[in-house]
Amino acid sequence: MRLPIIFLFALAASVIAESASPPVEPGMTKREVALDNLLSERESITALDKVITEAKASGISDQAILEARFLFHVDRHEDDAIAALLPDFLKLRDQFVIGDSAIFAVKEDWLAVIEYVQAIAALKKGDKAAFKTHITEAFWLSPRQASAFAPHVDRMRLEESMRLVKIDFETKLLALNSGEGVALKSLLEGKKAVIFHFWSPANIDSESSLPDYFITAKALEEASFAMVSILPDDSPKVLTDARDMIRPLGDKPPGAWLIDRKVEPLAPSLRIQTLPTFVLVSNEGKILFNGAPDDDGLWEKIRALDPTIIRPEMAGGEEHSQ
Repeated sequence: MRLPIIFLFALAASVIAESASPPVEPGMTKREVALDNLLSERESITALDKVITEAKASGISDQAILEARFLFHVDRHEDDAIAALLPDFLKLRDQFVIGDSAIFAVKEDWLAVIEYVQAIAALKKGDKAAFKTHITEAFWLSPRQASAFAPHVDRMRLEESMRLVKIDFETKLLALNSGEGVALKSLLEGKKAVIFHFWSPANIDSESSLPDYFITAKALEEASFAMVSILPDDSPKVLTDARDMIRPLGDKPPGAWLIDRKVEPLAPSLRIQTLPTFVLVSNEGKILFNGAPDDDGLWEKIRALDPTIIRPEMAGGEEHSQ
């Protein structure tokens, strides 16, 4: 079954990605079943290897298997694994067979994905010129996938900007509950680093992710990381709602809960555009990570500071690779 290319980077919305074992329709051949299993597997790399073995035994081509491996890692947001596929894509680049494709309707979409994988590999190496070349070519070959390519452009620009930012730990912010001024440096004593958690009760994603944040904050505090939740908005309603939201946690919710200052606020200097956002800051004020709380890159940076740390299981039972 060929998936429309427009769904390539949005498999969570595709029926085929909803189950590791899609129902077998009447009349499906063994090869078709093997291909459906291959395209729908998302559980683990071990499970993927198993369905790849079954796919090969059923005559599925190396090209279709590579496409499925690509989708597996894209859906799991595993950029390192995507970059590692580059040699395989380059090997098959000029051998593309439209009849063997599980997902591509035209050759340009196949070539766009190869450019995309090359861009990710360049991004991992910090090669801005190569990244720009390949991501631009990917846009040109498959403009329908702009929404998939754009976040990586934003990521590179953000990382470049963060190299110029240094947090002044003399900065004082008001405590959400008491209204007292809190110097950031007072929160860093004996800590390995600080993590800013920008959030808002007015933001649905912030609210829904709070149970996971509490689990994460507790684990990282126990590992000697300072956890600081910061409200970018100090409007009366937001402050009231924020206090109500954390009240069930008692007098000592995990981490410090502060309000961003009005003069030279932290959020704009850190280019906070979506909520919630985590910003990992070294004790020297250097930005080590700026992005989504569930980004694997955050835990790579955390483990660079403490190799013994274990990423906790989230409230919904979601598991992460270590």
